[in-house]
Amino acid sequence: MRLYQLDSYATRFQARVARAWSDEKGHYAVLSQTLFYPESGGQPADRGVLRGPFGEVQVLHAYEEEKAFGDVVHVLSAPIPEGVEVEGEIDWPRRFRHMQRHTAQHLLSQALLRARGYHTVAVSLDSPVCTVDLEEEAEEAGVLEAEALANFAVYADYPVEAFYVSEEELARYPLRRPPKVRGKVRLVRIGDFDLAACGGTHLKTSAQAGPIKVLKWERYKGGTRVYFMAGWEALEDYHAKHALLARLALAFSTNPLELEKPIRKLQDELYALKGENQALREGLAEALLPRALEEKALLVPLPVLGELGKRLARFEGTFLLVAPEGRFVAVGPRRGEVLERLKALGGRGGGKEAVQGALPPGRAVEALARVRELL
Repeated sequence: MRLYQLDSYATRFQARVARAWSDEKGHYAVLSQTLFYPESGGQPADRGVLRGPFGEVQVLHAYEEEKAFGDVVHVLSAPIPEGVEVEGEIDWPRRFRHMQRHTAQHLLSQALLRARGYHTVAVSLDSPVCTVDLEEEAEEAGVLEAEALANFAVYADYPVEAFYVSEEELARYPLRRPPKVRGKVRLVRIGDFDLAACGGTHLKTSAQAGPIKVLKWERYKGGTRVYFMAGWEALEDYHAKHALLARLALAFSTNPLELEKPIRKLQDELYALKGENQALREGLAEALLPRALEEKALLVPLPVLGELGKRLARFEGTFLLVAPEGRFVAVGPRRGEVLERLKALGGRGGGKEAVQGALPPGRAVEALARVRELL
């Protein structure tokens, strides 16, 4: 029996171990009844513990042997014997967050349908940032309208109830989407706002799912993927982002909502400095070029290493540039021989059109002397 479908808020239960086995991948058990929700429909599995004469073992995961009606298999941290009585306890904070995500997803999917006729085709609730995949390409106005509508449903504090109907009775119910199972079907109703076939765990009221915050949306497989957070996780996300904005505002001596102006100014200054820096590197490389052509092997500042190397590659001959920090660039037809001499000093590097690499600390001057003998 799947006790979580009778009471999503229950945390402890008694059961008998109906089956237990182990293989090279782990340890497993099927119980006479369980509160552990098996991973299904985009909702993650419950975790928790089983206690009995064997002590205490962790329930690491749960899955269905057969969708909707098969046994729930519990993946365990250690083996347990068949036939014993056990007490199970789920990880309640984890379960409650999953219920917040799930009920929020029902609200948001219905809101997207009402706002612009967007149909949900897939969902993922396995992380704090959840997703709803839509069949249609959504527009910004439609997504924002749906977010507001979903939160109005939160504030309405609709009761959430689950009940079963036969397959023959389904035609009487205006479901948001067709059920994926046959036979006896479990329906979840959220007031007069949403009605859908669902085997998962849900909150008692829509108010417990809030707030619901859409983070972003993007084109996905011809439709749209909407990213959202809900409940405690949405509040935690808001807290983290608010704290970050507050720290940045303090650093820039401004209001958090006016941060764009000083950041844009800082970006403009950075781009200007990058331009000036590039111009200086090019100027220094041009000034060092005659000396590099004459000496063949030259000690140069690290920032100019690449620029000067590109210029030397246009001339006949083989050249080596070494920075005081040990970085080097060799260009020309004999660059392979140059690399071999540098390797003899502990250098490492490679490349096709130009050989680049690094020497051990303090070997730059010695490397230049050895290569000048070659060139």
